[in-house]
Amino acid sequence: MLKKIFRWIWRFALVLSFFVALGLFSPRFVMWMYALPRTFTVDEVQPTRVGIVFGAGLRQDGSAGPVLSDRVETAVQLYEAGKVDKLLMSGDNSSVYYNEPAAMRQYALERGVADEDIVLDYAGRRTYDTCYRAKHIFGVDEAILITQDFHMPRSLTLCSWFGVKSVGVEADNRYFLKRSRAWWNFRETFAVFQAAWDVLFTQPMPILGEMEPIE
Repeated sequence: MLKKIFRWIWRFALVLSFFVALGLFSPRFVMWMYALPRTFTVDEVQPTRVGIVFGAGLRQDGSAGPVLSDRVETAVQLYEAGKVDKLLMSGDNSSVYYNEPAAMRQYALERGVADEDIVLDYAGRRTYDTCYRAKHIFGVDEAILITQDFHMPRSLTLCSWFGVKSVGVEADNRYFLKRSRAWWNFRETFAVFQAAWDVLFTQPMPILGEMEPIE
């Protein structure tokens, strides 16, 4: 009797694990398939007025960390190539001691981007928030998204979901350790699931405010 119960529990656990894995990995596969034909190099991408740079971690001194500086470096390349006119830099500024948009701005200024061509979004705490606010606060209808390959599918999917016609250019100027990339991809699986859950079910409202259309 106990043996039969154990077998039943084991089979139930296997079936449950299968559906959990399916639910967890399916959104990432769908977003990856969506992003694949919409991702280009700096040379390939068609010019679009606005480029959106997504926030990432800072160094202890408040400057852009390796992932973030890689993104801004790619944005500068697009700007210099005439592929974008304005850079919307969106990141976390939830504390006076942590300011991703300011760090992005400083990095871009040091590389020759005109200050009037930089627009800062201090409330882009998540990719979801950045894309929502790009449309509803900054009036962006079309943009080039700038981020790394592991983050691109989620970015393209969310921005398109909120009405921003988007293509992506991957930031790949730096070499990152395999263990770092493995960790980012592992974490991204759960972030993608959360993004899918947000747009389909919870639909959280980001921080909003007055319209600030990009001129």
